[in-house]
Amino acid sequence: MTNSQSSRMEVPQAKEAMDKFKMEVASELGVPLKNGGYNGDLTSAQNGSVGGEMVRQMIKRQEESMAGK
Repeated sequence: MTNSQSSRMEVPQAKEAMDKFKMEVASELGVPLKNGGYNGDLTSAQNGSVGGEMVRQMIKRQEESMAGK
């Protein structure tokens, strides 16, 4: 699987929600992510912290949903 295939959204309408979620997480972590702008000045650690926290929050929400909360 190529990178372009693995990062493709299965539900195109979800892109806007995911972008908003990413910006919220970046803000919470203090990462100066620019929406739609150049972010090549950020470190791998900064970018990874945003992605990692997004995954943690999504897993937590799913676990809560499955538990009936």
